[in-house]
Amino acid sequence: MMDTQLMMILVPVVILMNIVAYFVFIPQEYRNGKEKISSGNRNAVSFPSEVLPYLLLVSFIYILVKSQGVVVTVFEISPDYALAKYILHIEGNSVSMFQVFTNPLLTYVSSFIYLFGFSFLLIFTFVALIFTRRIRALQEYALAVAIIYIIAFPFYIFTPVKVTGYTLPDVVPLLYNLSPVILEGLKSVDPFFDNCFPSLHAALSFLAMLFVVFKTDLKGFKIIAVFITLAIQFTIFYLGIHWFTDFVAGIILATLSYYLATRYHKTIIGKINVSTSISHKRDGRY
Repeated sequence: MMDTQLMMILVPVVILMNIVAYFVFIPQEYRNGKEKISSGNRNAVSFPSEVLPYLLLVSFIYILVKSQGVVVTVFEISPDYALAKYILHIEGNSVSMFQVFTNPLLTYVSSFIYLFGFSFLLIFTFVALIFTRRIRALQEYALAVAIIYIIAFPFYIFTPVKVTGYTLPDVVPLLYNLSPVILEGLKSVDPFFDNCFPSLHAALSFLAMLFVVFKTDLKGFKIIAVFITLAIQFTIFYLGIHWFTDFVAGIILATLSYYLATRYHKTIIGKINVSTSISHKRDGRY
């Protein structure tokens, strides 16, 4: 029940943030459809063929990753905590430095950034690319997000790493202690709080920032994207969630995914189009 309550709060707030950001950061010429056509820009966007397949791809993989408990149960997978022990041996209690000073206001602000700011950044990056007609960049972004999820998923299944707040004696799980609604809501997608390595918050936020900075001309949103991304990196330590190793792995994963999606997007898209064409021919649509 409480996981539903969290979603009932999260969804409308993030939607409102996106609506406000649309009017603040998307230039008037894009909102009116009067922008000039340039390389990488197109006025006419075929949503069903150019956008929808990539949104569905990300949605499918997201649901798969969040079905971790079902996958582990069905396939009777026994997790190996060797990686967690290795990280603990290397880092020890080092992340506790972020909680040398804690403050209720800082905890609330950090929790808002971790929950709402993160969701807003990922979603509005999609929105910004759609409305500024950066279709190729949108496809690359969707592919990169999918790559991150696909690479991270096996680690969560086979080599889980618990959050620092439930591992280290000097680190408090500030986010999970903040409210039962937050605790139960997050438990619904991470039942054992052991989806730490690599950090998806680090990877996905850094990835979104790369696309906003290098693939858009939205100066105002670039500043906000950089600020939110940096703030998220602080919150994952301060709130008692991630290890330094998780963060480093997340940044490396984001950089790798960005490179693969932007470097090989034509090859991947070409294969998708060929597969779709063959499927249509088999169905007698051609």
